[in-house]
Amino acid sequence: MSVSAFEHPFLSGLVGDDEAGQLFSAKAEIDAMLAFEAALAKAEAAFGIIPADAAEMISTVCKTFEPDMAGLRRGTGRDGVVIAELVKQLRSAVAAQPGGADAASHVHFGATSQDVIDTALMIRLKQASAIFVARLAALEKAFASVDATFGSRVLMGHTRMQAAIPITVSDRIRAWSEPLTRHRLRLETFSQTGFPVQFGGAAGTLEKLGNKAAAVRNVLADELSLVDAPQWQSQRDRLAEFSGILAMISGSLGKMGQDIALLAEMGGEMQLAGGGSSSAMAHKQNPVAAEVLVSLARFNAVQLSGMQQAMVHEQERSGAAWTLEWLILPSMVMATGASLRLAAELVGNIRSLGRD
Repeated sequence: MSVSAFEHPFLSGLVGDDEAGQLFSAKAEIDAMLAFEAALAKAEAAFGIIPADAAEMISTVCKTFEPDMAGLRRGTGRDGVVIAELVKQLRSAVAAQPGGADAASHVHFGATSQDVIDTALMIRLKQASAIFVARLAALEKAFASVDATFGSRVLMGHTRMQAAIPITVSDRIRAWSEPLTRHRLRLETFSQTGFPVQFGGAAGTLEKLGNKAAAVRNVLADELSLVDAPQWQSQRDRLAEFSGILAMISGSLGKMGQDIALLAEMGGEMQLAGGGSSSAMAHKQNPVAAEVLVSLARFNAVQLSGMQQAMVHEQERSGAAWTLEWLILPSMVMATGASLRLAAELVGNIRSLGRD
């Protein structure tokens, strides 16, 4: 059993998302951390900070290195972060190579734990953003198809939960689809500047790299396909902004889910395939996907306040605010992925909408 519904053995069938979930698996996180260490060695070797053969050996070991997970768990409990133990194990693996003793001393040179953890997060958030952009675009196309089929039909418009005047199906679909286009554009714009490499060293000054620091950081960012930016370890506005986009996506999909649940309640104006059966009433077909969209929208709205709280990083680094991010942000990504998955399923199950 899992305490997280997103990973629960059976609740994940309702609110889980395999593609988004893989980005937050232990393997994906460690792979991203090792990508940082390999890229760092290459960037530093390019400027003569560490020997080229050491960088090559570090990069080679990073490709196949498999850490002792029990050791990582103990190290995290002891140190508050995983990196000290991960780097220790990585250095041992490099040292075990023929002639690797000297190369091992150059592993993680000039970096600190937050550089690795934050950069590994940015690598995976950028991947999540690309997934969500593609799903939003697919939803826009799906709405266009529904509009082409049923758009001229009539729905009863409702204001303040009361019947108002007739509208067309196109009017309702526009209210569902247009925000998604804006969210897609927000994500596309954010991807241009919102996923930077984190590289600041012990206190953000890259003191061990001297006047080569900015050049090394630029190459490091390029190696990892991230934006080059000065260290931002106590500046968490980008993560808060990204979380806000996630909450807007799930919120807009929650509005659609609420509308569809109400249409199902009223009957006569919508027919859906699929749906949920009842253990007590065989005649029922519950609008499960629509209901869960509402739940996920409200979940992300609550979590967003936590990400705003996590912006308060005292001085040059905060352990408390940083840990709060680890508790919240992965769940927000998962909730958004599940929302997009369920919305696609729901729109694909529309068999009739409106009246002739």
